[in-house]
Amino acid sequence: MSDLGWNREFAMEQAADDEELLQELIGIFKESSTADLANLKQGISKGDAAMAGSSAHSIKGAAASLGFETIQGLTEAMEADCRDGSLAVATEELPKLEEQLSLLQEL
Repeated sequence: MSDLGWNREFAMEQAADDEELLQELIGIFKESSTADLANLKQGISKGDAAMAGSSAHSIKGAAASLGFETIQGLTEAMEADCRDGSLAVATEELPKLEEQLSLLQEL
């Protein structure tokens, strides 16, 4: 299992060095990413690149704002490929994303 690629220092800056606020934001991201991951999987299974891309975009934005760099990179690549109508990257990178989101749940 790989490590969670998290820039905690950046995340603390975004939360104005407020640990309680950071934990609250991470909690919100955990909840939203669970739903977004389900939608991403559904988009892949339906062959719906627009749905998968939209879900990847949602995860990417939240990950970027909290310094989850690996999650951001994976979903950025997925989103770009889905925008071209392909699900190849989303399908290939899904296990890595699931692993990263699983590590996130452990925070």
